[in-house]
Amino acid sequence: MSAESPLDSLQNAADAVRQQLRLTAFDTEAVQRLAEVVEAQRPSLTSSSQESVVTALGCFLGQCLVQTYGGQWAAGPDGTTGIGFGGHSFFNPFYRVAEQLTHGRPSSVAVFFAELPERLAAAAGRKEQHS
Repeated sequence: MSAESPLDSLQNAADAVRQQLRLTAFDTEAVQRLAEVVEAQRPSLTSSSQESVVTALGCFLGQCLVQTYGGQWAAGPDGTTGIGFGGHSFFNPFYRVAEQLTHGRPSSVAVFFAELPERLAAAAGRKEQHS
């Protein structure tokens, strides 16, 4: 019996969250729903349960970044797992979920997700200028 690859584990965790939320895709609508779920979880989450929630919801957010914006699961410069874009940008979806859990709506995953195309364009532009 072969062990599940790290990529398979991330994708399976993301799919489990998608099914639990009764969503059909990893898209903008799904991230809006994710932001609502994070807000609903905030008041009742204990520090001991936060890590597993961040992991599961971060996998889901990451898969939304992959499927909506064409990113790839990758290791960041600091060794963390996240989503890379064309060798010029890296985002940690687990950090983004944790930020909303800690700071609420001002750090919403939905706002981050909506602003991502602008961030990617700016990063790609900076890379082209330096190439």
